[in-house]
Amino acid sequence: MPFDFVLPDLGEGTTEGEIRKWSVKEGDAVEEHQTVLEIETDKAVVEVPSPKKGRVLKINKEEGEIVKVGEVLMRIAEEGEMAEEKPQAEERPKSVSVVGVLPEEEETRATPAVRALAKELGIKLEAIQGSGPGGSITKEDVTKASQKETKAADQYGPFDRVPLRGVRRSIAKNLILSQKTTAFVTGMDEADITDLWNLREREKKALLAKGTHLTFLPFFMKAAYHALADYPMLNASVDEEREEIIVKKYYNIAVAVDTPDGLMVPVIKEAVRKTIHELAIEIQELSEKARDRKIKLEEMRGSTFTITNYGHFGGIFATPIINYPDVAILGTGKISEKPWVKDGQIVIRKILPLSLTFDHRVTDGVYAAQFLSKVIDYLEDPARLFIESA
Repeated sequence: MPFDFVLPDLGEGTTEGEIRKWSVKEGDAVEEHQTVLEIETDKAVVEVPSPKKGRVLKINKEEGEIVKVGEVLMRIAEEGEMAEEKPQAEERPKSVSVVGVLPEEEETRATPAVRALAKELGIKLEAIQGSGPGGSITKEDVTKASQKETKAADQYGPFDRVPLRGVRRSIAKNLILSQKTTAFVTGMDEADITDLWNLREREKKALLAKGTHLTFLPFFMKAAYHALADYPMLNASVDEEREEIIVKKYYNIAVAVDTPDGLMVPVIKEAVRKTIHELAIEIQELSEKARDRKIKLEEMRGSTFTITNYGHFGGIFATPIINYPDVAILGTGKISEKPWVKDGQIVIRKILPLSLTFDHRVTDGVYAAQFLSKVIDYLEDPARLFIESA
């Protein structure tokens, strides 16, 4: 009998995803393990393979739809079953008709969810050319159509409705989850990184010749994991059900990356084992994959601590939101020249603003301030970064 292919469990608490693209259509033959669609979940695009060889009888979900784990994505007929199922497949257009609609709407193929979105945005379905299977209209089609029109107005004037989808939807969910489950506090300080600035200036040309762009992030990472070794409560997560703090004995540093689709957070695994050069290469590779939407789900999971460099865009201080389930995040601001007191003299130095947000349930302000001071110690004396602690 036909096989109902459901959205499989993608692991680590993922319960749903948005259908980004179908690679097959109804009537197509598929091989086992052949990629049949792309699902966007947890800020990454996952290629989903077919678990069976056969022919696609019916596609149950449209591009742009949110699908929960366990819901049927499509029906696959194995060899010899097509004759039995063919009449049902031919009648499919009738299954999407809506009782009571106008005659011209009866020929419009769209799911109830798509119709609801079109109604919300004030878009006429009959005016849209569908890009989905069999010419059906997808949520993406409706969204694109809405961007060409003035959708609605209130008593003050016109406004647009922008569906919360894709990466932006994942960001919204994760940030709200973080805000709801942590007692967050942000502490701020400054570091004189003049010596580090000079070190990077000396070394970046040599690495650039090898194809690697040396930023400050590898140095920030080294400073962070050295400090975490002395202040391990910030390299942790909280088990809500068991009311336990899970202190990690490994260091996986996540890095916030700005992409055209929104903020994504690749994870550098076992950062403690890597050199500055190796970190620079991995940061560059993962950042490029994130911007090209080719990053894998596992490359964005397993973080124990996060660094976000908003200084690259001109920010100074901030209150960064913790990357759940971490319990701390370090924000680095814009490096600028400032008058600074050094050895009793006022001199011009390169100053880095730092913002540390931490979960107050896990530790207190004194502990967090001491951690931030330790980070500053390493950044102000970069030679210490290369003296590995036991």
